Amino acid sequence: MAINMYRTVILLLMIHLVQSRDETVINFVRDFIVYEQKPTDLVLSGLCWEKHNQIKLVNTVSKIGVRSSSFSKFKCKFQFHFVLLLIDLSCPGTEHVLLNATDEKLFASPFRWLVLSNENSGRSREILYSRPLLPDSELVLAEQTAEGFKLIELHRPSINISMISTPRGFYNGSLVDTRPYKNLFRRRRDLKGHYLTISNVIQDSNTTKYHLVQEDRQELQYDAVAKICWISALHAFEMLNATPRYIFSYRFGYKVNGQWSGMIHDIQLNKADLGTNCVVFIDRMEVVAYTDTVAPMRMRFVFRQPPLSYVSNIFSLPFSRNVWIAIAVCSVACTATFYLTSKWELKFETNPTQLDGSIGDALLLTMSAVTQQGCYIEPRRMPGRVMEWVFFAGLMALYAAYSANIVVLLQAPSNSIKTLAQLATSKIDLAANDLDYNRFVLSPAQTLTDPIHQSIHDRIDDGNGKGKYYHIYEGVERIRKGLFAFHSIVEPVYHRVEKTFLESEKCDLTEVDFINSFDAATPVKKDSPYIELLRVVYKQLREVGILSVLNKRLQTPKPHCSNKLAAFSSVGLMDLIPVLLLMMYGILFSILIMLLEMAHYRLNNYYQVKRKLNWW
Repeated sequence: MAINMYRTVILLLMIHLVQSRDETVINFVRDFIVYEQKPTDLVLSGLCWEKHNQIKLVNTVSKIGVRSSSFSKFKCKFQFHFVLLLIDLSCPGTEHVLLNATDEKLFASPFRWLVLSNENSGRSREILYSRPLLPDSELVLAEQTAEGFKLIELHRPSINISMISTPRGFYNGSLVDTRPYKNLFRRRRDLKGHYLTISNVIQDSNTTKYHLVQEDRQELQYDAVAKICWISALHAFEMLNATPRYIFSYRFGYKVNGQWSGMIHDIQLNKADLGTNCVVFIDRMEVVAYTDTVAPMRMRFVFRQPPLSYVSNIFSLPFSRNVWIAIAVCSVACTATFYLTSKWELKFETNPTQLDGSIGDALLLTMSAVTQQGCYIEPRRMPGRVMEWVFFAGLMALYAAYSANIVVLLQAPSNSIKTLAQLATSKIDLAANDLDYNRFVLSPAQTLTDPIHQSIHDRIDDGNGKGKYYHIYEGVERIRKGLFAFHSIVEPVYHRVEKTFLESEKCDLTEVDFINSFDAATPVKKDSPYIELLRVVYKQLREVGILSVLNKRLQTPKPHCSNKLAAFSSVGLMDLIPVLLLMMYGILFSILIMLLEMAHYRLNNYYQVKRKLNWW
C-alpha cells in the first residue's frame, strides 16, 4: 500500500511538472506575439500537443486578438505578411512540415516562424539547419532550457554559405530582447561576400562595356543610365558586403512569342540579381519588382516649338481686337470728315489735285493714310489739311508700334504644342532614335489600343521595316533646324544639344511624353531574398546624396535659355503667308473689278448704240 501511495505521488508530481511546462510554453508564445507588436494570425503547423493544450493555446492567444488555424496552403504569399507559423521540432511530423515549407517557399518573406526545440529535436533540428533561410527569412528558434527559452535567429546570406545563428534574447517568465537593432535590414545587411550580379543594358555603343567597368567617365553620351546604375550598384554591394559581378545585355527585355528577352530574361533565369533602370511596364511585373529610381530615364518626343507664324496670323496679333475695332471706327470717321470738307471746299474753288467731293476720293485718301502711302489728291483748305495731318500722325505712331511687335513675333516660338494629341495633329515631322527600345515602344502591339498613339506610329513606321529611325546625331541636327520631333531618352539628346545648338536655339525646346508611364526604376527578381536589402541601400544612397552626385556628373539636364533674343532670325515665306494671301486676294479682287468695269463699259456702249438706232 505504501508503494502505491508513492507511485501516486510521483505521478501527480509528473503531471504537475508537465502542466507547468505546458503553461510556460503557452505563455511564452503569447508573450512573444505581444512583444512583436505586429498583426498576427497564428498557424499551428503539425503540432502533436494534446488536444486540451492546443485548445488552451488558442484560447490564450485569442484573448490578445490573435486568430489561430491549422496549417493550410497559401495561394499568394504577398497577402500573408501577418502569418506566424508555429512548429515544435519534437513532434514526429515536423520533418514533413519543413520539407513542404521549402517546396512552398514559406521560409521567404513575408512569412514569420517560431520554432520550438528541446532535447528530443535532433533529426528535425538537422533538417531545419539545412533549409534555405535566406536574408529575407524571419525564423526564431526557441530552445527550451530549465529556466525557460533561449531565442536564436537563423539565416544564411546565400545557399552556399553555412547557417548563421544570432542570439535574439531569452524568456524566463518575461521576454528579454538582446538584438542590437529591431529592423531586419540592419541585422541582415552583411552578406559575407556573396556574389550579386547586375545585368547592364548596352545599346548606344559597344565601347561602353570598357568605359563602364573602368568608370573613367569617357564617352558620356553613350549609355549614361547603365553607367550610373553600375556605379550605384557597386556602392550598394559594398554597403551589403557583397562581391559585384556583371553581365551585359543587348536590350531591356520584352516579350517575344511569349518568352522574355534581354535583361528581364537574365533576371528570370537567375543569371542576374538586378538590372539597369528600365521603364515600369505591367507585363514586366510578372517577373520583376522595382526598387528605386537610380538614374532618370525619360523617353520623350523632343522638338523645338514651331514659329508663331506657323500656327497663327502674326499680322493680326500686335493689336488686340478692341484696338483693331477702334482703328476701323476712326477710319470711317475720317472718311466721313474728308467727304464733308471736300464738299465744303468745292464751294470756293476747284483743282485737279483736290478731292472731287465723292466718297470714293475720301476713302482713297483714308486708305492711303492707313497703309502709310502717299496720295496725289488732298484737301486744299486749312480744316481738311489739319484733319489729314492728325490722321497721318496718329497712324504713324500706330505703325511704329505695329512694326516693333511684328519683329518680336517673327522670332517668337508659338508654344502651341503641349500634349501628345496636339503633336499628333501638327504638321511637324516625327521620327525616333534608331535603338531597340524605340522599336518596341512604337510597335503596333503597344500603340493599337489608342488612336493617338496609333497615328504617331503610322507617321514614324511605314510598315516596310525601315521607318523614320535616325542616329542620334542626325536626329538632334534635324531638331535644330526645326519642325521635327525626335523620340528618344532625353538625356543623350540634351548632351548633343549642348554641343551643337546656339544659345538662342535652346530656348524653345519642348518635351512631350509618349508612353506616359512611371519613372524608370531598378528591377530585381520578384521573389529575390535580397530585394528589401537593395531597396533600403538605394534609398540610403539617395538620402546621402550619392545618386544626386552621380546623375549630375554623368547626365545632361535640359539646357537653360540664357539669351532668348540675342540671335537674328531670318524671315521666310512661311512667315509671310498671310501677306502673300492678302496680295493674292487683292489681285483676284482687282481682276474681278476690272472684269466688272469692262462689262459695264460694254453694256453701256451697247445701250447707247441701241438708243441711237431706235431714234433713227
